[in-house]
Amino acid sequence: MGQAAAARDAAAEAGEAPSQYLTFSLGGEMFAVGILNVKEIIEYGHLTGIPMMPEFIRGVINLRGSVVPVVNLSARFGGRTTEVCRRTCIVIVEVADGEARHDVGIMVNAVSEVLDIPGGEIEPPPSFGAKIRADFISGMGKVNGRFVILLNIDKVLSVEEIAQLTGVDTPAAAGAEQ
Repeated sequence: MGQAAAARDAAAEAGEAPSQYLTFSLGGEMFAVGILNVKEIIEYGHLTGIPMMPEFIRGVINLRGSVVPVVNLSARFGGRTTEVCRRTCIVIVEVADGEARHDVGIMVNAVSEVLDIPGGEIEPPPSFGAKIRADFISGMGKVNGRFVILLNIDKVLSVEEIAQLTGVDTPAAAGAEQ
């Protein structure tokens, strides 16, 4: 048995089974989301804009009869909006809102690959110095000597927070007011 296999077996015994992440580039940085949150990856196509929405909500798409909002992650992180190019695509992810689950599209520059990152190779998020809010980061994965920013997709795409930012009431919030 090789050293890598022995290390992998030891990590599995210690409860550090590698987790799979979909990696993508955005503004020159490498990000990743847990593969269990990803439903599908689609080609960037026609989006319908919605008036009076914040800049980070790019619009909505019709995904097999369902209206799915598309978020421009660069703008959500407080940067410039992503320019559409040949490799731009939309990653459809599922986010939790209490008991409910919602599909949301995230616009990325390019999808890279699916990686296995063992728990032992994930560092806690930095407390300062990142270009995005600390609560958006679940950790920093070490891959081939480089860091990949692991996103906490439920925080980045918090249905409740986005509703507050857009001034739209969610059904859960409307029910709580009664």
